[in-house]
Amino acid sequence: MRGNGGTGYLKIRKHPDDGGCAQGRRHHIRGIHRVKGGVMASRVECEAGEAAAEEELSVLASIYCAEGEFQLLRRSAQDGLLVQIKRTVGAADRGLAVSLLFLLPPRYPSCPPDISVSSPGLSRTQCHDIRRKLLDHAAALPPEPMVHQLVERLQQCVEVREESRGREEEVTEGGGDERWAAALLLDHIRSRRRYVGLLQRWSLQLQLPGALLLGPRILVVLRGARPDVKEFCRLLKTVKVDVDSSGRKCKERMMKVLIEAPMSSSCEHGLQTFLVKEYKSLPELSAAFQELHMTELYELILPLLGDLTAYGSPQ
Repeated sequence: MRGNGGTGYLKIRKHPDDGGCAQGRRHHIRGIHRVKGGVMASRVECEAGEAAAEEELSVLASIYCAEGEFQLLRRSAQDGLLVQIKRTVGAADRGLAVSLLFLLPPRYPSCPPDISVSSPGLSRTQCHDIRRKLLDHAAALPPEPMVHQLVERLQQCVEVREESRGREEEVTEGGGDERWAAALLLDHIRSRRRYVGLLQRWSLQLQLPGALLLGPRILVVLRGARPDVKEFCRLLKTVKVDVDSSGRKCKERMMKVLIEAPMSSSCEHGLQTFLVKEYKSLPELSAAFQELHMTELYELILPLLGDLTAYGSPQ
């Protein structure tokens, strides 16, 4: 400090490294802004997607307004919306009833929906082919509401399928599409939201209708082609579906297959999606299987369940 006519000033010398530190701080701040900007952009995108999806649901409900034609099955902040649309397509003299499930993710329509196709008049192979064509078409569409376009596209897919109907029927008669039913026993579920979300996602992807029955014993019931049932079990054992006592993600190591057998004709009706039901007693469990039209399966697994009163309810 030097005096100058009663006025003093302090001269601060700049350290050689100050420039680098200041530049580093500026880069750090810019990085924070970019991260915040990315988070905000993602949040805005999700909010815009939710608004577009809600508007599309309203339009779809007005288009597919016949009884049972349109249904919103599930609404989840984590997984999105699960929508079912039932249509009769194909030639006028032999209309084909088809059920479409659309899983609209939170970022829809920026991300295309996942799709499941089922029909009592189609084989598993035919449903898989139609699903693949719809998924390819969805991937090629612009990021705009697209469910109605995909439903319309279904008509073209079925027309192509009818051209090769004779060959497909030969494959079906060969027994390559036999339907199976399976019952799995789970030991416990800690992270119910995560566990159920994954089960529902696999059911949709593999086109396996089923149910999770939560009570003194935790049961998973599946219905579909045997290779798909096998794949479901493989995923259940190899993917981290739950959390351990420390809160860390973990695999299902205690799942047990109670029964896996060809499905009787009485099981052909009932299950269309993956349901979650709770029960507290044996009569309630019996009623749940009756509702699922799987009474025969219940009678087969009942001796394997032991005393239900000896087990507590799942967390």
